[in-house]
Amino acid sequence: MLDEEIIKKLRIIQARKIKESTQSVSFSQVINDCIAESLK
Repeated sequence: MLDEEIIKKLRIIQARKIKESTQSVSFSQVINDCIAESLK
């Protein structure tokens, strides 16, 4: 379960990625990208 504040931040990231891309960006993709980036 994700905290509401984390969800809001992830939705902001998702909106930014959608603006920068011509493709759709799923919420789960944003979560996976953020987790992968933090594990590097």
